[in-house]
Amino acid sequence: MHITRQRPASVQGPAENFAGTVWLDEISASQPATRLRMFSVHFAPCSRTAWHTHPHGQVLHVTEGEGLVQREGGPVEPIRAGDTVWIEPGELHWHGAAPRTFMTHIAAVEAAEDGTTITWHDHVDDDVYPV
Repeated sequence: MHITRQRPASVQGPAENFAGTVWLDEISASQPATRLRMFSVHFAPCSRTAWHTHPHGQVLHVTEGEGLVQREGGPVEPIRAGDTVWIEPGELHWHGAAPRTFMTHIAAVEAAEDGTTITWHDHVDDDVYPV
């Protein structure tokens, strides 16, 4: 058994991949026997990811607040504390906070054999994000 007592400091989500103020805390980095990566991601109101995909999909579990998620071609869907969302492998999507509330979720992904977990695309247009 391996117990991690100290994690890296919170890092701000880079502007090329996020709109608004987003903070990421890595919970679990890959250990030799697994490629699991987990993050706690805290979004300020109106903050969101750019469109992106994950090679093995993604699980989002909302721990606080209210947010939004959209899959390519689908509607913008509300998500709330206690909700769990499954994103299919390779599915283009975005997620973030609702316009007037903070939102925190746990994001779990499996890294591909080359170590990649995400492929970033364009920012979400303001006409797509419902303010």
